[in-house]
Amino acid sequence: MTTATSTGKKPLAMPDTLVLIFFVALFAAALTYLVPTGAFDTQEVHFSQNGETKSRTVVDPGSFRYDLNEGGEPRLAPVALFDASGRGLLNFMFEGLVSGDKWGSAVGVIMFMLVIGGSFGVVMATGTVDNAILRLIAHTQGREQLFIPLLFGLFSLGGAVFGMGEEAIAFAIILCPLMIRLGYDGITTVMVTYVATQVGFGASWMNPFSVAIAQGIAGIPVLSGALVRMPMWFGFTLLGTLFTMHYAKRIKRDPTLSYSYATDAHFRDAQSDQDHKGRFNLGDTLVLLTLLATMVWVIWGVLVKAWFIPEIASQFFTMGLVTGLIACIFGLNGMTPSQVARQFKQGAATMLEPCLLVGGAAGVLIMLGNGGPTQPSVLNTILAAAGELIGQLPTALSAWFMLLFQSVFNFFVTSGSGQAALTMPLMAPLSDIVGVSRQVAVLAFQLGDGFTNVIVPTSASLMATLGVCRVEFGAWLRFIWRFLVLLMVAASLMVLGGHYLGFV
Repeated sequence: MTTATSTGKKPLAMPDTLVLIFFVALFAAALTYLVPTGAFDTQEVHFSQNGETKSRTVVDPGSFRYDLNEGGEPRLAPVALFDASGRGLLNFMFEGLVSGDKWGSAVGVIMFMLVIGGSFGVVMATGTVDNAILRLIAHTQGREQLFIPLLFGLFSLGGAVFGMGEEAIAFAIILCPLMIRLGYDGITTVMVTYVATQVGFGASWMNPFSVAIAQGIAGIPVLSGALVRMPMWFGFTLLGTLFTMHYAKRIKRDPTLSYSYATDAHFRDAQSDQDHKGRFNLGDTLVLLTLLATMVWVIWGVLVKAWFIPEIASQFFTMGLVTGLIACIFGLNGMTPSQVARQFKQGAATMLEPCLLVGGAAGVLIMLGNGGPTQPSVLNTILAAAGELIGQLPTALSAWFMLLFQSVFNFFVTSGSGQAALTMPLMAPLSDIVGVSRQVAVLAFQLGDGFTNVIVPTSASLMATLGVCRVEFGAWLRFIWRFLVLLMVAASLMVLGGHYLGFV
């Protein structure tokens, strides 16, 4: 509850996340009135990965051209207030919500969130997870902080090895009640799940969606430089773990210091008053085994079968169905088939806010250009201008500006493989011209692309994880900027050190 200060003035409250997204949309619309559109040609590049020859369509770095009007001048493409084609300012929400396909943002991620929200709604309604948490707490008294380094390390490893990101959403649903029962908060949950995956993603030695593709496009051996990147991953993971543990210790001592204290009330209020001697029967055991089997099965599918959003969502739906059947057979919390259906709908309903945020963020990008590098857009012009600027800087400063550029450009293209395809064909030859090794150029790409995923509102996975943990984006900004500054300082030292020490 907001109270007046002694001067009679109310403290400034952070706007709702949807309000922030709308202001971002206004900024994007304003850019279309100032920045002309341009386009690239594309070309196929081939590279070897795990003994297989792969190809990818990338931009031709020397092909940029402005889209010209009848007078031969660069053309502006300002968005209207409303446009029947779907590119107007007032179109951005709907167009964003229905953009993409089942394999990605936005509609694929939104449907994924609704399905896992409903499935975990059934799981949580059984009371099994709540009872298991109580028993776990009873058996780990005084050792609660061990959860943080263990979880952060595992999720960071997942980000490093197989590019884990969206998968963190499901884990956050389970872990958030646990963290709050342990005396921590929703922000701690986001840190040990999604943020940990992005630390691993950015500092990886083998990420197939960023490092491997970027090295292949840059024309250097795929997965080379692992002896440098593996210690780097360990160092950044340790940095993230220590930062999270320091914050968590402070919150455990005084929960009211949490930036998400108000919204954590949802989980505090939902906690039952029973102690660890409460119900735990065969039905509860079967629910936990179903949950564990699903997690193992999904991880296997991602690693071995390259499953993505549609396949993962189907496995979680199956988990919810099996859990509901067990709950009905064993009478967990008196659940019936109709109650299972209601809990599924209520679980899906809790995802409404993050779904709107994901759609709004996608709509912002549509206004700036959603047709790819061959279609004239503001994004293409920004990309070309950044490449030209970096090419005019001194060598060491060029290496650092590559990191800065990749960090900023990640706001517009949050996909690691997509950003690699757009930027590396420009950055690789540019690095030759300015005297920066291509390995350092890839390093700047992976660190800039990965780390800023923890703050850009255009990241569907970030907004979804914040949503399921009920952390307002404004509260998240007030917390995460310190960690991002820490990451970027360390990343800058890594890029500059790689340049001066001859990382090739």
